[in-house]
Amino acid sequence: MKERILFSKCPLCDWASLIDSVTADCSKHPIYHSSLSPVIKWKQCVSCSHIFTEGYYTDEVCQLIYGKTNESQQVGFDIEGQRIISSRMIEKVLPYVSAGHWLDVGFGNGSLLFTAQEYGFTPIGLDLRMDTVNKMRSIGIESYCEDISKLSLNFKCAVISMADVLEHIPYPQNALQAAYNLLSDNGILFISMPNMENLLWKVLDQNNVNPYWGEIEHYHNFSRSRLYALLRKFGFEPVRYGISERYRVCMEVIARKI
Repeated sequence: MKERILFSKCPLCDWASLIDSVTADCSKHPIYHSSLSPVIKWKQCVSCSHIFTEGYYTDEVCQLIYGKTNESQQVGFDIEGQRIISSRMIEKVLPYVSAGHWLDVGFGNGSLLFTAQEYGFTPIGLDLRMDTVNKMRSIGIESYCEDISKLSLNFKCAVISMADVLEHIPYPQNALQAAYNLLSDNGILFISMPNMENLLWKVLDQNNVNPYWGEIEHYHNFSRSRLYALLRKFGFEPVRYGISERYRVCMEVIARKI
């Protein structure tokens, strides 16, 4: 079975000159399947320095590994504890927008949408797991099982959140272009993901305990600098940087549509 569709160019800048970066073991990952290679090979773009996997999984492999949902991604997981974390995320957005439709891409356990609704936003969910979407619909939250690049709404969103999502997408620029089109003027994009541009990341590397090289669900490792450049390319201006509480070594960035 063919596992990956290989990148022939950098998925961010289309530069064709790539070099080998890191090789890691993914066999201990919770959703690893024994029929797959236990090795993840990472590449680096010579032009923009972005680091990404050698390729992305085929649809067949995605169905195999994503048939299992981590407990933390199930709707309603730790609803009380997650509400507190989500509230701190939302309060970072409030200085820029305080009402309107909030679209959460890859909503997972749903906490961000539940809490956004509590703050007065109208929640809209997007996720690629149909059972997850059905659960959200069953509690009255409008949700879609679709790729954001194919989503069509008859209104504009005040906020779009991609909390630990962009690094899962083979070609992130497609998602950013779609987000730009779905946002209202001066709308807010909330993004979180691992940040490899900090001392902690280097310490984890030095001790050979960095979890993100063996993360089977990720295709990219972003630096803050590379993310900011990509956001500006697609019409967003970063207005706030912060540290994420959701996962280790992660950043939260708020950007405004310009």
